[in-house]
Amino acid sequence: MCQDGRVHGLLQFYGANRTGRWAGRLVQVQNLPRNSMPDLEEARELVKQGNVPALAMLYDSVPDVLSQLIRTAFIPSKNHHFYVADFSAVEARVIAWLSNEKWRQESFAKNEDIYCASASQMFGVPVVKHGVNGELRQKGKIAELALGYGGSIGALKAMGATNLGLTDDELPPLVQMWRNASPHIVQFWWDVDKAAKACIKTHLPQESHGMKFAYRSGCMFLKLRSGRSLCYPQPKIGINRFGSESITFMGINTVKKWSRIETYGAKLVENIVQATSRDLLAEAMRRLEAAGNPAVMHIHDEAVIEAPTGRSLATMVKIMTEVPDWANGLILNAAGFVGNFYKKD
Repeated sequence: MCQDGRVHGLLQFYGANRTGRWAGRLVQVQNLPRNSMPDLEEARELVKQGNVPALAMLYDSVPDVLSQLIRTAFIPSKNHHFYVADFSAVEARVIAWLSNEKWRQESFAKNEDIYCASASQMFGVPVVKHGVNGELRQKGKIAELALGYGGSIGALKAMGATNLGLTDDELPPLVQMWRNASPHIVQFWWDVDKAAKACIKTHLPQESHGMKFAYRSGCMFLKLRSGRSLCYPQPKIGINRFGSESITFMGINTVKKWSRIETYGAKLVENIVQATSRDLLAEAMRRLEAAGNPAVMHIHDEAVIEAPTGRSLATMVKIMTEVPDWANGLILNAAGFVGNFYKKD
């Protein structure tokens, strides 16, 4: 905390060099522990009082309580509240829009639960949360979270599929069912892969799904529908470990070293979707600020606005979900809460 009683420098502009997203710095607001306690307010008061005996008596784990309360250390200034608004399933909405996966677009237009809709499409039966075939929703959810960017059995396991009781034999059919239910997304992966490879091989402009690929100055530039370009330096076509053609480029690897990195169509789609989601948030924050509601913090797809008590959260949500001209046809939704400290609602 600085001398003015506030914390600064938490987000680095364009810190994620592949997508242009902001990166968390210092307190790492993008990676704070989640809170699931129903009595956050009471626990905060006990901690502020230093009442360790009461904490130890009321909760199984004091360290866990302190961990969950880290978010709540962020508070607005006097006579102000936090108005927290975040996009709902923005990456799922963006990929459905870009790939023109119609059933997904229709599901979002009706404001349906995407996990139920996905499970229904995969298994060919109605799926209702806490209702008919409700047990299939979890399979739809884990498939949605793991498979949108070309993931397979490994991605399902990384998302905790086996912890949910799914056996190894159930995973390959689950991957195939998801892909069969979302053919336009799968085609999107292949179309982007084809356009990128053609651009690298020929150095000629290519286009796919409203995005343009261009080779210049030793880089491949991928121009998003928002008008911003992603850059892939020194791209080449190589052979991957499976003996197939693959795209490589120079960049910062997982151990923060400048090296050659391999990519492919579905991974490029992930970059595209996350970068597009970033641009939607950036434009939303500019609109919010122009309306007198500046964001003092933002976390992935969520804007934290500090404004005087009595402002309208509904108005902020409406501003946030305005669809830019370049995203015509995209169906956005957002929700939020008002509070006197930050939390995960």
